[in-house]
Amino acid sequence: ARSCSEKLSLAERLVGGLADENERWSMTVESLTELGLKQIGNCLLASAFVGYISPFSARLRADLVTRWRADLAERQIPVTADIDPLTVLATDAAIAGWQNEGLPADRISTENASVLTSCSRWPLMVDPQQQGIRWIKQRIGEDLIAIQLTTSRWLERVVHAVTSGSQLLIEAVGEEIDAVLEPVLSRAVITRGRQGAMFLKLGSDEIEYDTKFQLYLQSKLPNPHYRPEVAAQCTIINFTVTPTGLEEQILAMVVNVEKPELEQEKQRLVRQQNEFKVALWRLEDDLLTQLSAADPATILENQPLVEGLEKTKATSKEITIQVSNAQATELEINTSRELYRPVAAEGSMLFFLVNQLSVMEHMYQYSLDSFVTFLDKAIERTPARDDVAQRTESLVSVIRQTIFRWVNRGLFEEHKLVFCTMLTLRLFQLRKLNEEFNLSYYNFLLRGPSAPNGENPLSDWLPNNAWNRVQKLCELGDFDRFAANMEKDAPNRFKEWFNEFAPEDAKLPLDWKRLDQLPFQKLLVLRCLRPDRM
Repeated sequence: ARSCSEKLSLAERLVGGLADENERWSMTVESLTELGLKQIGNCLLASAFVGYISPFSARLRADLVTRWRADLAERQIPVTADIDPLTVLATDAAIAGWQNEGLPADRISTENASVLTSCSRWPLMVDPQQQGIRWIKQRIGEDLIAIQLTTSRWLERVVHAVTSGSQLLIEAVGEEIDAVLEPVLSRAVITRGRQGAMFLKLGSDEIEYDTKFQLYLQSKLPNPHYRPEVAAQCTIINFTVTPTGLEEQILAMVVNVEKPELEQEKQRLVRQQNEFKVALWRLEDDLLTQLSAADPATILENQPLVEGLEKTKATSKEITIQVSNAQATELEINTSRELYRPVAAEGSMLFFLVNQLSVMEHMYQYSLDSFVTFLDKAIERTPARDDVAQRTESLVSVIRQTIFRWVNRGLFEEHKLVFCTMLTLRLFQLRKLNEEFNLSYYNFLLRGPSAPNGENPLSDWLPNNAWNRVQKLCELGDFDRFAANMEKDAPNRFKEWFNEFAPEDAKLPLDWKRLDQLPFQKLLVLRCLRPDRM
């Protein structure tokens, strides 16, 4: 009777402890049953993602995934609706672990990490801002052997890594990789003997190959072009920083300077929540492991098992409560951090604008570290303000001036006006100037289109191509009367304006003098009549 009573008590405790799991496990069984039917399409999509998508930008990645989904549907291959390949390649716990190791929290970085940890080929990171390499070094730690092909005796360290099964990182590779590494890249392994010993010919020597060996390659070049052989041997992963990702990093940097206690609490909460996700996953895994390992015949006599399950369940509930509290606190912190969002957006915009200068002249190369250094200097120089909104405005203004002066002093004279124009037009696009942005006006200014339409009535002083551009200008809403005013109402006054040495400083005739208050629209007139002054 006593034994039965104890078994009954343990049974009640066991059922009570697992009661909360019944609903979740029932849903899991249903989802796994459905997943069993659609796993083929999900795995196919995730494999394509790992194999092909990593060299591309965010926009192209999203476009490719959309096309692949449509193709799978057209071929009637079972696949989960709107499946995200990232959910197939990584769990929430794995992503949280990566972010604790220093991986930026933006979507592209997470995709890159999932590809890097899933690919069977050697990963080759295109990493001009060195964000990927920092994560790899922090992730692997002291077990990582890091070399550059310019250092002395680098081949000996490669041999040591291959034979000892170490993890090897080759930094700052160029577009051409040393031919000595070809057998390593292609995994030209030779198997010999009954024991299946594996060897690799490196240089003139054959060395033993350890299957635990792992190779990572990293390039600082922003847009390298590799031979097809290298692209086939390696998985090229584009770790180039994205505008959204950089904005988040700059926001963290600015808040850390302005409100250090706020940012430290934010980082602590993020790290804590990531740890909670990992802990909950491990607890649930332990729970299922203990139950599956228990003997059904003696499970009601296994008191340590029931006590362990109760302890696991209590810990899980405690962590769930802490996660809920941490999320509420993080929401309050994020509200305070968002006040500095304009500063972060300004910094991100400026960095990518400066990066575009390399298209104009290859020598214009600016590293993220240098940019951040001048960003820090600008924050230090900004006058103190008690009001956060005023402080934010001051920060934006000083950062813009500091970055502009830093970049401008390193440009050729012929490129300084181009850079100033680029910055002005970008601010105009972002609606940060007084005049309202109009996309059709913007396109007209850039392209200067013309519309040949009949004879030029002002041919005695106005070139035909200028008249044709005026005809095209009249198609824009606010300029529909411009050609008629030139031809019929005040041709002599327009001629005087046209003959001005600096017409941009002179008022236009008739009501068009109002364009002095709308300088961008006046530029359109200048683009038509006096493009030499642009």
